[in-house]
Amino acid sequence: MDHEPQHRTDPATPSARPVPHGWAKPWSDDAGGACVEVRRLSDGRIALRQSSDPDGPAVVFTPHEMTSFLDGVKAGQADFLY
Repeated sequence: MDHEPQHRTDPATPSARPVPHGWAKPWSDDAGGACVEVRRLSDGRIALRQSSDPDGPAVVFTPHEMTSFLDGVKAGQADFLY
């Protein structure tokens, strides 16, 4: 039986249990196939995981948290990371 990550407050929620077909790769880089995968969960939350480690953790965000994050990235608030 497949399960979705359940605990938003636990940033290391295992990601191996979600149905693999539910994961998408909306973007990637030139890191040899190491992409970020994203999945919308049935309760509306958004899970992110590293494609090169599908059995590793998934970070789970509420829709508001994801919107705030993306708005911040678009506004340049993460430019210091590169």
